[in-house]
Amino acid sequence: MGKHKYTTEFEIRANNKMLFNYLVTPAGLAQWFADQVTIDDYKIFNFVWDNRPHYARMTAQRLNRYVKFEFIPEDSQATYEPSYIEFKLDMNDLTQSSFLKITDFSDTENEEDLRELWTHLVSNLREIVGG
Repeated sequence: MGKHKYTTEFEIRANNKMLFNYLVTPAGLAQWFADQVTIDDYKIFNFVWDNRPHYARMTAQRLNRYVKFEFIPEDSQATYEPSYIEFKLDMNDLTQSSFLKITDFSDTENEEDLRELWTHLVSNLREIVGG
């Protein structure tokens, strides 16, 4: 099964500095993105959905702008390109709104399911930040 790249963007009425903490910290991510998020001493994030752990490394970060999590394959012999999630923030100075661009590179190919998933997750984030 091949990977599928899905990209979407949402406007959120909050500033990048405040939003960024919800994209990079375990406590922030656990409020809207996953059921539970922890990080170990080796900087490996454990995202838990439906009581199943999914381990990832933060492979890129630019303060208040960008973060990328690359998921560690369960099969250590895997040679294919790993799944990842990218969050990119852009600010509109005129409206003081942020635009959250999400790239989801995973096994999920159904665009409708992905659109519904990300719309729901970002709706949760908007409720938290008031945007």
